[in-house]
Amino acid sequence: MKGLRRLLQFVGKVSAIMLIAGCAYQEAIRNLTPTEQQEFRAYSKVMTAKQVRTYLARETAAARAAYLNEIGMTQRFQALAAQDRESVLAGYIRKSMSAEALHFLWGEPYKTKGRPGHYEYWFYRGSSVSLAETGDQHHNLGNQVRVLLVDGRVDDWADFVTSSINDNTGGS
Repeated sequence: MKGLRRLLQFVGKVSAIMLIAGCAYQEAIRNLTPTEQQEFRAYSKVMTAKQVRTYLARETAAARAAYLNEIGMTQRFQALAAQDRESVLAGYIRKSMSAEALHFLWGEPYKTKGRPGHYEYWFYRGSSVSLAETGDQHHNLGNQVRVLLVDGRVDDWADFVTSSINDNTGGS
């Protein structure tokens, strides 16, 4: 019984720390200018967790912009076609969007099938409406999006609901 009590106390403390960290993270994002929030929504899905923490810890907009340049994020985003940049910043997927733009928009897919660069399917957990805000939603096992890329460009996508946790392929 004593061991269970200690375990529950430990879990409670870890949960509290995670809650506080999550609140601090959200507060740091809220403190960004609207333009920075829009950029962060796009960049954060291709940044590592350490890069995100470092970016949010910078005191000024100028320091944050310099950091994005330092890690090559600004250059990587600017290398996208103008239409792709507009789509990513607006938060919507579009036909003929490049695979790199899709990474900025929704992040790394949790699963892929096919021949990269020729034809492939990318699978994301979540809905096409929410993925631009959050990226792949590891906790969302029911809603998924299957994206077909042909020659490195978005050709089609479809939202679907899986019938079970094991059904993560999106059908045939």
